[in-house]
Amino acid sequence: MSERTGFSGFSKGTLNFFKDLSKNNTKAWFEQHKNVYEEQVLFSAREFVIAMGARLKKIAPRIQADPRVNKSLFRLNRDTRFSHDKTPYKTNLGLWFWEGTGPRMECSGFYFHLDSEKLMFGSGLYAFPKDMLDAYRQSVVHPVQGAALAKAIKGIKKEEAYFYGGSHYKKIPSGYDAKHPNAEFLLHDGLYAGIEMAIPTEFFSAALVNLCFDHYKKMLPLHKWLLALTERV
Repeated sequence: MSERTGFSGFSKGTLNFFKDLSKNNTKAWFEQHKNVYEEQVLFSAREFVIAMGARLKKIAPRIQADPRVNKSLFRLNRDTRFSHDKTPYKTNLGLWFWEGTGPRMECSGFYFHLDSEKLMFGSGLYAFPKDMLDAYRQSVVHPVQGAALAKAIKGIKKEEAYFYGGSHYKKIPSGYDAKHPNAEFLLHDGLYAGIEMAIPTEFFSAALVNLCFDHYKKMLPLHKWLLALTERV
């Protein structure tokens, strides 16, 4: 393994590893190719976390970018206990940069997703903790906080390739006005935005940090809105 010199891009070997893993998703195969995973995936992923974290601090000063598994790096192992799919490994790389004082998955943040064919950059909070849902709904209809949310989503809608999600419930919760301008957000149990793309040329160079940062910056208003929400709870 080469000596650390800073992030200089992922390699074609990174993509090939996930392509091969999707065809050979067994513990035996992985053990035989664990060194490939460590050299072609983990090494560059850790370098990227460090570089991306330093850049994100410019817009999110308290961002957490920790290049360890179960911190900014999601585990490759799948939890198969309650799943019909018993394949042992995920066929993607997931990275998470979070901001806030709570547990990392209860904070808003920025997400990086890679598989053998595409990239996805996202921001938000995938699932609200139960003790946050009421505060979220009150913020959605609040004159000031609700207007800030609508403005953040409007900015995301201007970007044609962007999506936002988190809608879960079929009915507006009791006690809320179904005709409120922000009523659609009362159906959410999470709130996030993102963009998906084919593997760009920047993926293979240090320019990936700039590309990723540019997209995260466009999603920053939503992140800031959610960050403020988590700090009020």
